[in-house]
Amino acid sequence: MSNILIINAHEPYPFAPGRLNTSFVERAEKTLAALGHSVRTTTIAQGYDVEEEIEKHLWADTIILQYPVNWMGLPWRAKKYQDEVYTAGMDGRLCAGDGRTADAPTRHYGTGGTLGGKTYMLSLTFNAPKEAFDDPGEFFFQGKSVDDLMYPIHQNFRFFDMRPLASFAAHDVMKNPDIERDFQRFDAHLEQFFTPARETDHDAA
Repeated sequence: MSNILIINAHEPYPFAPGRLNTSFVERAEKTLAALGHSVRTTTIAQGYDVEEEIEKHLWADTIILQYPVNWMGLPWRAKKYQDEVYTAGMDGRLCAGDGRTADAPTRHYGTGGTLGGKTYMLSLTFNAPKEAFDDPGEFFFQGKSVDDLMYPIHQNFRFFDMRPLASFAAHDVMKNPDIERDFQRFDAHLEQFFTPARETDHDAA
């Protein structure tokens, strides 16, 4: 079994108070606990302690970052969280600098991460429909994927030497929602990556 930190990075607005992202967090808590994992959560908009968040990152085997994509990226308070928590963790706890050395000052940038062996997952909600992605004929994303759009977020975790699990995305959640189907897909996504390997008769012997 593993330790899993879920970060709810939703930024509440009058038109989007955050019920959907909170529901995804609650489903993840329930599903992962039922699978035998230890789960902790952080809701950024409710406040956080920088040192406690670093400790949670060190405790976790996997981090799930749950958020709505706002203007092609993280909500502003989540960016502030990263600026504060991740910068403080550059003292060797999350990374030992940027990986460069005095002997090679122009090489190996981004190789200072100290969280090797840990994984992360992005779980996203979009106003954009699924069909807007991965299609060169679509005007806006020009054939790019969800993970192409989230490249800077992936790079933040890569900076710590973490490895990605497949991202999850719920699309068109404001204009054409299919929330129950999204919940079913989300449950299956979590079970795919977090169901413990079954013990065989040979292992039991």
